Amino acid sequence: MTGEARDATGEGPLSGLTVLDCSQVLVGPFCTMQLGDLGAEVIKVERPDVGDQTRGWHPPRFGEEGPSAYFASVNRNKRSVTLDLGSEEGQEILRTLAVDADVLVENFRVGTMERWGLGYADLHEINPELIYCSLSGYGEWGPDSEKPAYDLMIQAEGGMMSITGEEGGDPVRVGVAIADIGAGMYATQSILAALLARELRDAGGQKIDVSLLDAQAAWMSYMATNYFASGEIPGKMGSAHPTIVPYQAFETRDGYVVVAAASEKLWGAFCRAIDREDLVKDDRFAKNADRVENREELVPILEAELEELTTEEAVGLLTDYDVPARAVNDMADVFSHPQIEARGMIDAITHPDGDIEIPASPMFLSGTPTSVRRHPPKLGEHTEGVLREAGYSVEEIERFWTAGVV
Repeated sequence: MTGEARDATGEGPLSGLTVLDCSQVLVGPFCTMQLGDLGAEVIKVERPDVGDQTRGWHPPRFGEEGPSAYFASVNRNKRSVTLDLGSEEGQEILRTLAVDADVLVENFRVGTMERWGLGYADLHEINPELIYCSLSGYGEWGPDSEKPAYDLMIQAEGGMMSITGEEGGDPVRVGVAIADIGAGMYATQSILAALLARELRDAGGQKIDVSLLDAQAAWMSYMATNYFASGEIPGKMGSAHPTIVPYQAFETRDGYVVVAAASEKLWGAFCRAIDREDLVKDDRFAKNADRVENREELVPILEAELEELTTEEAVGLLTDYDVPARAVNDMADVFSHPQIEARGMIDAITHPDGDIEIPASPMFLSGTPTSVRRHPPKLGEHTEGVLREAGYSVEEIERFWTAGVV
């Protein structure tokens, strides 16, 4: 399989399915972009005049009039329809679109869609097969259910910032919005599972409730179970690992190298590579448990050895001994990486305001490939076409424009 298997026909595994994307910013759009990459027809419903908040989150943007880089990152493979969901006619139009939809994704504050008559129960009456996914900060029940949330708040509240950064240092957020992205991935999983249940078990439509806080708590994984098992609260360790040593970044003469000596075999190879086989025979460092217990003695020894080398020398030397080691790359390094280039992980998309580049889909399916079929849309670019397909006349659409409904 090659990168060509991803972008040839556009007949992905979800081809023929229609998704109504009533979400904005990141968690919902990231979810629906994945569905679009897999072949679904995604109709992005946006507020007239303003649209998705991230349209205005620039600089940077592509060219003088092109989309913001943030918006472009999660909105390919979508058609944009402007619709005032606060108006009765706008609500009725969405109901009309929902009749033939397979999936609806929304991330309004809990209760908003219900107040508009667009909640799951409302739309289930007119389309019992609809998979309805609600995304929120805290979920649909519990004492915080109606509170708004942003990624930064959830990284803090969900524990991520307590384990990120240097020991003794200030709390640090993960460099991308990992709470949003994590919840968006769980939403995509849930939607695919619900579609499969509908197909194989005749389960019909169902409601999906995914929250950022739940997803972040779940992503604590072994840090959470370490706490459950020991009763000890994990803290910040920089790039180090709580149960493996050495497994971290080390400063070199001109940068940083990460080393993952995650077994006794690799530990021995690491010591041979840096010409310190004496460390293997040292009882303080003989087994991984010993190295974890004595990391404060071991790490400075290893730092002294590696800081004498350039990053390239360190990576080359350790790789020669089959020790996993890599440079710490910046964005320029990542997207000029030979492996990234070989995998076709950069997509160049033709946009009305000029070509743009974005990271490609990482999903490779040999028989039903993912594809990029549409550029990140201009605001309302497809409103007339989508409404015509839904049965509205030219005159009705013109009236909607005049009234500010679309």
